[in-house]
Formats: sequence, structure tokens, C-alpha cells
Amino acid sequence: MDLWGVYLSHLITLAMLEVMLASRDCMMAGDLCSSDETCSPRLRTLRQCVAGNGNMKLGPSAKSQCANAVSALMSSPLHGCQCKRGMKKEKNCLSIYWSLHQAFIHGLNLVEPYPYETVQRDYDYVRLASITADLDIGMTTVNRCLDAAKACNVDDLCQKLRTEYVSACIKPTAKSGLCNRPKCNKALRRFFDRVPADYTHELLFCPCTDTACAERRRQTIVPSCSYESLEKPNCITQMRICKADYVCRSRLAQFQYDCEASETSASGCKQGNYAACLLAYTGLIGSTITPNYVDNSTSSVAPWCSCSASGSQRQDCDHFLGTFTNNVCLRNSLTTFGSESDQQPTLSVPSVPSAGHSSSENRSATSPPQTIETERSFLDQIIPTQVMGNELLVGQSTLPSSSLPNSASSPILILQAAFNLLLLLHLLNTGP
Repeated sequence: MDLWGVYLSHLITLAMLEVMLASRDCMMAGDLCSSDETCSPRLRTLRQCVAGNGNMKLGPSAKSQCANAVSALMSSPLHGCQCKRGMKKEKNCLSIYWSLHQAFIHGLNLVEPYPYETVQRDYDYVRLASITADLDIGMTTVNRCLDAAKACNVDDLCQKLRTEYVSACIKPTAKSGLCNRPKCNKALRRFFDRVPADYTHELLFCPCTDTACAERRRQTIVPSCSYESLEKPNCITQMRICKADYVCRSRLAQFQYDCEASETSASGCKQGNYAACLLAYTGLIGSTITPNYVDNSTSSVAPWCSCSASGSQRQDCDHFLGTFTNNVCLRNSLTTFGSESDQQPTLSVPSVPSAGHSSSENRSATSPPQTIETERSFLDQIIPTQVMGNELLVGQSTLPSSSLPNSASSPILILQAAFNLLLLLHLLNTGP
């Protein structure tokens, strides 16, 4: 085969991969199943199986009907389909995924690691450092958190979405005078899903050596609105609320998979990927189990919840909370962030802090409660302009964006890929 043929062969392979990847989208797989006379009734049966009172509607043969539906769908496009984190209609996509992948469906364990496609992130720390290098000339110390804020402010997308979530989180409502937590959380999720990790991770995980830096880092997600409340709810209750929501449940599954600890791994992580663990951690921000730094004197993180009134579920509660407070994988991911090498550490595992670490008790000694006004003043130092005019539009990020395409375009993508494949085959037959 001549050079022309080899070139077209490679293009055909790429086009075929494009078709295959598009078909793995759960929205597209759901559409294909719904339009198939064999798959569609099986999917309806399965959705009744996983519904709260679905078994009653199916009658005494519910168990066999559910098992048959699962077996049939295992060979359908639904099996193996995935979603994209932050995609439009993400909840719809995840509802299709979880219809098939429940923890236990009549004794059939179908859990997969998590429903999201794997995203490879290569952080350009050198480039980020160059953004503020001219401002740091003559300085004897480097404040990574301050540099991260500067870098975000010169990127249109990062500055816009960061300003949006800060404004949403500090603005009091007319009725109660308190912040609008749902609106704040939505804006936070938008920021961490749309802005490249080069910026978000530097803002949230920048290393600190003093309490002023650590407090700036702790305030990144505006914890007075997105994190804290007058009393700590029970962790089991928060986890149940999370698992009842498709998005939160999926983000938690991703976190538990990518940040799973291992005593036999040199990195402390079973998957051996610090970047994936940190990305999964940020996916929880804006949910009912939002994690944050518990004080400004350590790098310990935890969701705002307690296991003090868990009763017979205390062990389960401690286990859940321990995935944050007693997790060597997460701790190593946080402490080694920003190293010049992507190599995992080979040193011995650091000592494990107490699982009963209380965020409210530790913060009370180092970080006094802040009002909305003092927080506004504090964040003014990070974001010079809190209210932007219409002249600031969303531009292309100077780094590869993590924004994800709308799943609704999947049929179009598949048709385009198929057309490209046919065109390439024609060119291959006709020659140059």
C-alpha cells in the first residue's frame, strides 16, 4: 500500500473510533434503545424494577422479570455507556446509566467504577507561573495561592465564572438576609466543571506555609454559604440525600473510586493517580457533601457533617467520614500537588490524623467566624471586580477547556463520523 493508502487507512481508523465513542454516550444509547422494539420494553421493565414501588406493579413474578430485563439489556447499547461530567442534560444521562447500574438489583451486582468518561488532564504549571512571573520580580517568597488568583484573573473564562460564584455566594436574599445556598452551589459546580483544572486546582490546592495563606485557600469556595451551617447534620443523612440525586451519587462514586486508599501502593492510591483523585474531589463541591479545609492551620479536609448521633450506623458513618479525614490517597494527593514531577512518592506513608477530627473545634481556635461583609472584603483582594458589566463576555480559555459538548448533538456527531468514513472509503477506492 502506498503512502496515500496508509494515510487514508489511518483516517478511516480514527473515523471508526469516533463512531464507537459517540455511541457510548448514555443519552444516545437511551435513544437507540427507546426506538428499538425489543430493547424499549426491557428498559421500561428495568425502570419499574429500580423504582420505589416498582415490584408491586410487576406482581409476583417481579424478580424473574427484572432478572430477564437486566440480562437482555446487558447486550444492548446501554451496557457500557457513560456520561460526561458537566455536560448539558447531565442528570438525564446519569438517570439512564443508573437505571442499569444499581448497587444490587435482586441479587445482581452491576456496579461499575463510576458513570463518567475518563478525562486526562495535563497541568501546565510552567505556563501558569509565567503569567505572574513579571509581577513577582524582586520578591523573596512565592505565594502560590495569590499567584493562582492572578492567573485566574487574566483568563476570561476563569475570571467570569469565579466572579459569578462569589457574587452568588455572598449576596443575601431579600427574605432571610442569608445567602442563597442552592444558587451558590450551582455556580460553584459550573466553575469547577467548566474552568480548566490548571486554574481551579491551583486556587483550591495551592500549598501554604502560614495561616493567612491557608485561610485564603479555605475561603475559596465561600464556606459561610456553600459549606457551613449553624449545626452539623449527620453524615448518614447527608449521604442518603446525596445518593438520591443522580449527579451527587455519581460524583461520590467517582471520588470513592479515584481516591480509594491502598496500603500496598507506594502512592497510597489504589488507582495510582493523584490528578484523578483531585479532579474527583472537586466534583463534590456544590453538593450536599461538599468538602473543604476544616481550619487554617492544617490541610485536613472533610464535609460539614458529624457522626455523633449515628446510633447503630456509627460504623458506616465513620467509614464515610474517614474517606476524607483518614484517607492516605487523598492526603498524599493534596500534599504533593504542584510538584515538578508526575512521579508518585516512594517514601513511607505519613502518620494518619484522628478520624474524629472536628472542623468546628479546630477552626474556632484559629479562624473566627466571618460575616458576609468581612468575607466580601477578603475576597475583594482576590477578585478586583465583583460585578462585571455586559462588556465581559465568555471567551476561549487560554488553556484547553474542560467544557463538554451537549449530549443532544450525539446523533449529529455519529452521522458526521459515518459520512466521513464513507467519504474516506470512496477516496481510498478511487486513489489520489
